[in-house]
Amino acid sequence: MVDRQCAGVLPVSARYDVPEPDDFTRNYWDAAAQGRLLLRRCGACGRAHHYPREFCPHCWSEEVAWEPASGRAALYTWSVVHRNDLPPFGARTPYVAAVVDLAEGPRMMTEIVDCAHDELRAGMELEATFRDGTPAVPAVPVFRPRR
Repeated sequence: MVDRQCAGVLPVSARYDVPEPDDFTRNYWDAAAQGRLLLRRCGACGRAHHYPREFCPHCWSEEVAWEPASGRAALYTWSVVHRNDLPPFGARTPYVAAVVDLAEGPRMMTEIVDCAHDELRAGMELEATFRDGTPAVPAVPVFRPRR
C-alpha cells in the first residue's frame, strides 16, 4: 500500500500550522485558548522544559507537572520565510520563524508577529500572544516585541 503523504497526495483540508491535540497535550491547548502559556517542570531536578513531554528530558524523571509560564522571552534566532508551499503558510509569507528563550529557561520554536523584519535583534524582549488556530486548537502561542 502506498503512503498517500509520501506519494504527494495530501488531503485537501491538511493544515501544517496546528498540531493534533491528544489527551496529554489537551491541558496545554486549553490554556492557550484562554491566553495562557504552560510549560512542564520537573519535580526531581527542578528544570522546566518545552515542548511538553510526560518525562523530564534532562534527568528522565516522570515527576513532571504543568505550570504557568510568564509569557516573557528573548529572541534567540530567526529566519524570515519568503516561500512555503504548505497550507496555510503560503498565504502568510513573509513570516518570521523563530526560536526564543523563555524566561523560565527552555527554548521554544515559534513565530514572531507585530514586528518589522529589520527591527529583529538577538536578545530582544518578547511577550507571548496568541494567533487564531482551528476548532480543535483555537489558539496557538506566538511572540511579539514586549510592550
